[in-house]
Amino acid sequence: MKIKLSALAEKLGLDHTGDDMEIAGVNTLEKAGPDEISFLVNPKYAHLLDSTRAGCVLTSGPYADRVARALVSANVYMDLAKVVNVFAVPQGCLSGGSEFAFIHHEARVDASATVYPFAFIGAGAIVGANSIIFPGCYVGENSVIGSDCQLYPNAVVMGGVILGDNVILQPGAVVGGDGYGYAQTPLGHMKIPQIGIVEVEDNVEIGANSTIDRAALDTTRIGRGTKIDNLVQIGHNVQVGQNCLIIGQVGIGGSSRVGDNVILAGQVGVADNADIGDGAMIGAQSGVSGKIEGGSRLAGSPVMPATTFLRAAGSCMPRLPELFRRVKALEKELKAVRKAAPKGSDHEQQ
Repeated sequence: MKIKLSALAEKLGLDHTGDDMEIAGVNTLEKAGPDEISFLVNPKYAHLLDSTRAGCVLTSGPYADRVARALVSANVYMDLAKVVNVFAVPQGCLSGGSEFAFIHHEARVDASATVYPFAFIGAGAIVGANSIIFPGCYVGENSVIGSDCQLYPNAVVMGGVILGDNVILQPGAVVGGDGYGYAQTPLGHMKIPQIGIVEVEDNVEIGANSTIDRAALDTTRIGRGTKIDNLVQIGHNVQVGQNCLIIGQVGIGGSSRVGDNVILAGQVGVADNADIGDGAMIGAQSGVSGKIEGGSRLAGSPVMPATTFLRAAGSCMPRLPELFRRVKALEKELKAVRKAAPKGSDHEQQ
């Protein structure tokens, strides 16, 4: 698609400088052509403004006069997301319900929803207005899919799961699989049926191949606006608050509570029954257990204040081999002193 710069500026509620032009796409400062818009978010790349071929640059006020045309923004990253949405091509090419999908006669699928070939929608399931169910998706019995949801190929919504409005499941996401519950017996590990549900609130996105387990008896809940990256595991009975960012390969153990606006960076491990307060930020590969106060900035395994961890990692850990050699040398010297000391001396007694 193409859009006039003036129309794009009006659509985003931004001012623009320079003459009008047609914009056909968005690209980086290095790769953009004369008919594309680019962006400057980080000032360290400002030198690229001198060489970019972009027809227009989305940037903040101080840099607008360095290019022939600019869209002037007070929040460049946010407005970049809006610009990309203008040019993004939606996934999919069909509408309506395919004759090659299985839709149980007791399911209720809104007439405006799209169900692709080889999707399965079980008895008693509800699919809301304008939702899209791609090929290979499984929507279990008595589950609820809200309005404007997108279930990409091979996403799984097991029976009794509730998705709010505008929920996105990326390919291979599984919501409502059994939680990890076993009783140890003399005859082996006996499976404990997981008969609770999962409730995913509005505007949540769940990344590819991530898994959210159903509760043992009650509800696993993902709060409104939370964004979950690829390859994340959330255990049974976990309560995740609103507007959290849970980044790749995080694992959250059963019955843990994660407050609102929490950020868990990649590969954070959260033990069972942990309690993470609102607004906490946990650094990558950290190990979390117990109670974490709201607003904490932590890193390491086990977690510690991020500044302490960075000092230890930056100054102490690289010196460990040298310190080990020095300790070994001191031990050798001490042994020699003790050996040379006269018998019965203070040195020998020590």
